[in-house]
Amino acid sequence: MDQFQALQDRINRRIFLKRGSGVGLAALFSLLGADALAFDGKKPGARYGGLSGLPSFSAKTKRVIYLFQSGGPSQMELFDPKPALEKQRGQDLPESVRNGQRLTGMTSGQAKFPVAPSIFKYSQHGQAGIWLSELLPHLAEVVDECCFIQSMFTDQINHDPAVTFFQTGSQIAGRPSIGSWLSYGLGTENRDLPAYTVLTSVGKGRSDQPLYDRLWGSGFIPTQHQGVKLRNTGDPVVYLSDPEGVDRTSRRDMLNDLAALNKLEFKIAGDPEINTRISQYELAFRMQTSVPELTDISKEPSSVLEMYGPDVKHPGTYAYNCLLARRLSERGVRFVQLFHMGWDQHGDLPNQIKGQCRDTDQASAALVKDLKQRGLLDETLVVWGGEFGRTVYSQGDLSMTSYGRDHHPRCFTVWMAGGGVKPGLNFGKTDDYSYNITENPVSVHDLHATMLYLMGIDHTRLTYRYQGRDFRLTDVFGEVVKDILA
Repeated sequence: MDQFQALQDRINRRIFLKRGSGVGLAALFSLLGADALAFDGKKPGARYGGLSGLPSFSAKTKRVIYLFQSGGPSQMELFDPKPALEKQRGQDLPESVRNGQRLTGMTSGQAKFPVAPSIFKYSQHGQAGIWLSELLPHLAEVVDECCFIQSMFTDQINHDPAVTFFQTGSQIAGRPSIGSWLSYGLGTENRDLPAYTVLTSVGKGRSDQPLYDRLWGSGFIPTQHQGVKLRNTGDPVVYLSDPEGVDRTSRRDMLNDLAALNKLEFKIAGDPEINTRISQYELAFRMQTSVPELTDISKEPSSVLEMYGPDVKHPGTYAYNCLLARRLSERGVRFVQLFHMGWDQHGDLPNQIKGQCRDTDQASAALVKDLKQRGLLDETLVVWGGEFGRTVYSQGDLSMTSYGRDHHPRCFTVWMAGGGVKPGLNFGKTDDYSYNITENPVSVHDLHATMLYLMGIDHTRLTYRYQGRDFRLTDVFGEVVKDILA
């Protein structure tokens, strides 16, 4: 009777539906992927976890490093030159260009929308003659490896939903992030490190928009697939070090006993998350050995450290995180995401964007160079971009040396390198005001579909059933942008 009562108390409606529909069993097998679906780790191309049948066709890349520039970098100052606008400096943006498109509350009350040409110079680089701002001298050295999508657009005009949209394919919080989808579908190549790892940094002198752990969450798919954030100070992962007086053997014995208790709990409750707990404890134990080695950059050649710049020796900087991303990727981590804050420049944009570019330009280019010289660029997709662009008109006062720009979702630039994209390509065009797209628009769903395609996944087939519906990263949208594929 007591056992029956325990079952009644512990099995709620959600767990009953999961078990009854078979979804619980599917989740269980995905949670136990390191055992049930593992390939021999000693063989080349070993894989742990993931779904049977994926990749479903030949993948052009194995791993992704996503350099997310939080706050919305200005395409006009970096990638999209409009020199003819100098003749219209200070003039009101024609209504025929804006065409009634919505504005944020920060500029909707302005009496005028004065055109603010960029004060930075542009020049052409590489065999393809790609135009780049003087703010990006290091990226200019690798333009022939990059594909610049100048015709990105998004549906959101405010930070939180726009960042959430780029990470999860939905403007509403609660969906799995793109890294979680790839962990769920493809597993990892290194069972001693998370399949999905997150690193964060802040631009010098900027706090900017906050980041939330849900941006790398797994939503409704098993929590085993959520991103693991490496901290900037202290232990990279909380409780990575054993407490004083606890040795490795004692820790192993404790985990064995804890696993036994959790298995008993699973027999009673049937909650797949219990098995996630077991697998995560085991991963944490293995990370106690793998992470200290990962984060020790002392053995990196001086030439490599110099390539990333002086900040590389300081944990928590963008440069350090770029080097760490390379080290994670070469160890088989499926999806590495860097979040760099500080691009939300509503005022004093010229000075602030100089600082952001000093933080990011050299290290971003060094990552591409480093991957290439190690023979890893062809199998690693690097993506750089923010959640939206900035307006052609000035927010607040406009002078010859200072101005600000508001959020602009209608057109902005994202660049990609390696991993099966065409190198040395400018894709898409904007109008004379960098306000509307005139050629080859690319949506957030299109970008996601293309990233999955490069990983050997048909975005319409990577789904997870939740609350009676099959969900996917691209919802019911998205087309692969085949013109940018090598």
